[in-house]
Amino acid sequence: MHAEEFIKQLHDGVYDLQLKQLYGNQAVEKQKIRYENAVLEFKNQFPQQINSDISVFSAPGRTEIGGNHTDHQHGCVLAAAVNLDVIAVVSFHDDNMICVKSEGYPMDNVCIDNLSVRENEKGTSAALIRGIAAQFSEMGAVIGGFNAYTTSDVVSGSGLSSSAAFEILIGTIINNKYFDKKSDAVRLAQIGQYAENVYYGKKSGLMDQMVSANGGLVFIDFKDTVNPEIQKHSVDLSQFGYEICITDTKGSHSDLTDDYVAVSSEMKQAADYFNCCYLREVAEENFINSIPELRKTCSDRAVLRSLHFFEENRRAYQESVALQEGNMEYFLGLMKKSGSSSANLLQNLYSVNKPTEQAIPLAIAVSKKILNGEGAVRVHGGGFAGTIQAVVPANLVESYKAGMEKLFGEDCCYVLRIRPCGGVELTGAMEDVQ
Repeated sequence: MHAEEFIKQLHDGVYDLQLKQLYGNQAVEKQKIRYENAVLEFKNQFPQQINSDISVFSAPGRTEIGGNHTDHQHGCVLAAAVNLDVIAVVSFHDDNMICVKSEGYPMDNVCIDNLSVRENEKGTSAALIRGIAAQFSEMGAVIGGFNAYTTSDVVSGSGLSSSAAFEILIGTIINNKYFDKKSDAVRLAQIGQYAENVYYGKKSGLMDQMVSANGGLVFIDFKDTVNPEIQKHSVDLSQFGYEICITDTKGSHSDLTDDYVAVSSEMKQAADYFNCCYLREVAEENFINSIPELRKTCSDRAVLRSLHFFEENRRAYQESVALQEGNMEYFLGLMKKSGSSSANLLQNLYSVNKPTEQAIPLAIAVSKKILNGEGAVRVHGGGFAGTIQAVVPANLVESYKAGMEKLFGEDCCYVLRIRPCGGVELTGAMEDVQ
């Protein structure tokens, strides 16, 4: 449909049910304005397609709930898609060009005549687009071109994985238009990871893409990364009287690559001792019994980080069961143990290269003061800088948010809602999230 018709339908309530599903009842009117503005900006960016039909897509960010630094060792995670997302207004055409203008960034122009890796594109969103298109092409999709304008409220650096949301968004667009929706959520996630690993040049795990593609609250076992075991829960923390709050401490991730790499490389070094590729392949009892000999080839920190993996991997499953059974007391206790393990064993609350910059420990300490024994708080995601996560009783959310924003600035604290579905096209129909 043309842009004007979409905007009319938007305000006539055609998409209300789907918007409620994606964002919650209270956010529908705000989202209508957001989508209308995106359509109008699309027309500004691509005036040559002002009379063309448009399609509108959305893909969510994610929050890690359990399993801190376990996925890269083929472990287990508990995570959820959230109501913060990236949306795209798209018009398809027959030219062999994919042109994507993301709000705040230069236009990406990707010619799909040649989908091989380009070294000069690494580290750019154009590389992600090219890599995703390449994977679909290899699977037999005959890809045409499209123009897209995207806008995101998954703030870059917020720990909610804006890159995975963008990857799932592009994958959903191509899958729906040029591949007859034949790629399921797992395959879409693997395509996004491949583009990020090979074309973008970042060796990430699969968790972020998997959660964004599947949606909802999901327990994922990565023992077999080709066919990961996924269990989708119907529960939402809000039904137990709690909300998920993410606080961005405003720390920069720009020079923390070595810190992130050291976590996985040290765990792998420990796995190598047992002639295994990943710690998931090592029996925990064997590992513990071997610590005296292991210290001769691995650092003490590598041993401690590996101990974290074994405990955290088990904890992610226990957290999943606790939520499914509605046992919030047990879940919150596990989350507190996870936070302590990340601090004391994994040691990813601040960089050893910047020992005086400890925004995450400070945020956690202040959070505990505000919560006064209620709820739970821990580091969120990769760590070293960036975000913390708190599960906050509903009656304390306003005071908690105010306390965090007093410390780290306005709009640093996000109160999240679990989104039940992954990447979607806005059609007006409710998504099947079972």
